Amino acid sequence: MRIAGLNLDIVWKNKGKNFQLIEEQLKDLEADIFLLPEMFSTGFCMDAAEVSDRHEESLEFLKKMSKEKNAAFCGSAPVEQGGRFYNRMYFVQPGSEAVFYDKRHLFSFSGEDQVYSPGHKRVIVNYKGFRILLQVCYDLRFPVFARNNDDYDAILYVANWPEKRVGAWEHLLKARAIENLSFVFGLNRIGTDGNHLFYQESSHCFFADGKEISQKNGNIVSAELSMDELKDFRQHFQFLNDRDRFSIQL
Repeated sequence: MRIAGLNLDIVWKNKGKNFQLIEEQLKDLEADIFLLPEMFSTGFCMDAAEVSDRHEESLEFLKKMSKEKNAAFCGSAPVEQGGRFYNRMYFVQPGSEAVFYDKRHLFSFSGEDQVYSPGHKRVIVNYKGFRILLQVCYDLRFPVFARNNDDYDAILYVANWPEKRVGAWEHLLKARAIENLSFVFGLNRIGTDGNHLFYQESSHCFFADGKEISQKNGNIVSAELSMDELKDFRQHFQFLNDRDRFSIQL
């Protein structure tokens, strides 16, 4: 399975322009999954009442792209539902109902927890023989929530993770892959946002042993995920059999 992530320099609070940029930069690319950054249509913005989707604009764009490319599209967007705001990660397959995950761990350092509501469940999607855990940015710092209970094969992280803390982002992505014996694909944005935070290119895909398997070409980072290779590795190193059993209180 091939995943292609777009290192997007998100235009602040401009959905139309971001949709246009995504279409232009992906027009000649083929993949099974196209991955877009956290809040790909607006940037990581706390002005939720201003920027949140009320008519599923970002979701409809993902559906359109999924149909045109005959591939899955995944990314997060600010959404208003029932009088609350959510940082919602969508996974859209052609011809199927969209699956979504609401970001569980809200970034209190930026006040995200004062604006958005947290999600209350883990979400795993099945696609082309892979079980995929959906995660957003700050979730990466909480390994218990992402612990592999032998129920997934890959994790997708989408993020707006600033350059000042990028070392943690890169180390933790690799750690999640190693400790969970899984593929981990982390896609970060690039450029400077409306809060003057800079984001360096730092998207990666790691195999279960911590080896980087992604390739980069311009603003595209891609990786080939082999289920056979993962099964062989897990069969040889059966570390998940020794994991602690626990339940998470949400």
